[in-house]
Amino acid sequence: MVFELEPVFNNIGYSIPVDYSLDLSSECFNSLYPFKDPVTVKGEIKNEAGIVLLKASAAFTMYLDCDRCAAPITRRMIVPLEHVLVTTLNDETNDELILIESLSFEADDLIRDDIFLSMPSKFLCREDCKGLCPSCGKNLNEGPCSCKKPVDPRLEALTQLLDK
Repeated sequence: MVFELEPVFNNIGYSIPVDYSLDLSSECFNSLYPFKDPVTVKGEIKNEAGIVLLKASAAFTMYLDCDRCAAPITRRMIVPLEHVLVTTLNDETNDELILIESLSFEADDLIRDDIFLSMPSKFLCREDCKGLCPSCGKNLNEGPCSCKKPVDPRLEALTQLLDK
């Protein structure tokens, strides 16, 4: 969504609401397309004492598979979005400030980046997920499998002593 920021930059205390939906259904994450529903973005862009701030949150539901047992999971997430918007940069290497060159601000790319950067590296169906048996593939959350546990080849000589 494009926001016209000229009145915000020119009037201290002025704010504009941010309230729209963002479609990320075509975005791939961990080889899946987890965004089946639109992302809801709500907040405001406000000039506070000459500093223009974007304060909002992005709320969405992700439909994924557990990284250990591959069970389907649904996660509701809320990502806080907070950025300082400026019309000029004194330091080109400062990536904490968002440069707005034409006083029109396209927020979709920034919000998409914030969402993907806030994602956890692993999604689990539950904290104590046991995963799948590496031999037979049974979901160990449903109970133990009947596979014989493999013996470490380095300790195989010791098992021969125990068998005697």
